[in-house]
Amino acid sequence: MEIEAVAKRWGSSLGIILPKLVVEANKIRENDKIIVEVKKRPIAGKLFGKLKNWKKPTQEIKDEMKRGWK
Repeated sequence: MEIEAVAKRWGSSLGIILPKLVVEANKIRENDKIIVEVKKRPIAGKLFGKLKNWKKPTQEIKDEMKRGWK
C-alpha cells in the first residue's frame, strides 16, 4: 500500500501522520514497529534539459491535456 504524507515539525523532529484508513486496514496499533520507504519528489528545476529528444511542441501537449479535461 502506498500513501502520500507530509512531514510536520514535532518538537525538534519531523513526523508523519498515517490516515485512519491505512491504520485500520493494516491493524496498526500504538508502539507497533512499521517500515516506511522514503521517496522524495524531484524538484522541477532538476528536470530541465532531461527531455532533449522531445518531438512535440509544448503548446500541442497543452492542447491535448485540455481536450482530456472536457
